[in-house]
Amino acid sequence: MVSPDQIHEEVQARYGRIADEFKLKVQNDTSCCDSEDDYCGADLYETDLTTLPEDVTGLSLGCGDPITLAGLETGQTVLDLGSGGGIDCFLAAERVGESGHVIGVDMTPAMLEKARRNQANLGMTNVEFRQGFIEDLPAEDDSIAVVISNCVINLSPDKTAVFRETYRVLQPGGRIAVSDMVTQGRFTPQERADMSAWAGCITGAEDVADYVTAMRTAGFTQISVRDKAEPDVELAGMLPDTGPARLFSARITAVKP
Repeated sequence: MVSPDQIHEEVQARYGRIADEFKLKVQNDTSCCDSEDDYCGADLYETDLTTLPEDVTGLSLGCGDPITLAGLETGQTVLDLGSGGGIDCFLAAERVGESGHVIGVDMTPAMLEKARRNQANLGMTNVEFRQGFIEDLPAEDDSIAVVISNCVINLSPDKTAVFRETYRVLQPGGRIAVSDMVTQGRFTPQERADMSAWAGCITGAEDVADYVTAMRTAGFTQISVRDKAEPDVELAGMLPDTGPARLFSARITAVKP
């Protein structure tokens, strides 16, 4: 059986490598999704990305657009689970303005270095990046208005802890808005032991019913799970024959009462 530490190490190694090897798309004609498929990356945003340079958008590894989903407002404090190169933090910072604040949390030093360099280049003062695990957030109780995340929770070996921590840091009335990979059906223990597939946002994906149960157990209400607008045709070919019936990107929201 694979341990949580092994999963963290594999995920950290993969995304550290992506950050270290990152080159602009205009230089190498590829994306950081390590694929020509269109189920991840900056092209999925409905949000206007023209304010951001390509060394930010080119390092986008998400499976959706949590910024549009979150409906952020001026003055809010926002926390991003697994902030990577910082794209969602910077987009959030534009929306909450100077009276708001955005915190990005990531466990990978190379990604944090990229994000902080991008922040310096953008001159944004209402953003900060903290190293930590999303299962043990470096944030105070009841301090966050909105938690966002983009294709990261599926990478965690302990989703229950993620939602428990998210609930802890949210203010009463606060909400979570994430894009994430989920399944209809469950992977076998043998399939979940494939660390490469886990780090690639496949075998760590949770059955949608289990995902909702974990959120409800943490205390969340008004839980909504919607498919991404376009079907994930490419993802069907990534499922093992014995795996879930479907793997898809979902838009997920909930409220802390």
